Amino acid sequence: MEIITIKDDFIKLGQAMKLAGMVGSGVDAKLVIQDGQVEVNGEVDTRRGRKLYEGDIVTFQGESFQIGK
Repeated sequence: MEIITIKDDFIKLGQAMKLAGMVGSGVDAKLVIQDGQVEVNGEVDTRRGRKLYEGDIVTFQGESFQIGK
């Protein structure tokens, strides 16, 4: 599983997906998140602005990454 390292206390879900290379743009992130295709810690989350903290795991299309500090 890939680790996405952040410098701040949190990162928003859409930004993290772009950083991980799962989507090409913020618009792409918005669409797949609103469509219920993204899970955070095993649960579907439809909020693009969801704050992710160290240890959170995001899953999209069978691929996952974890937030690290």
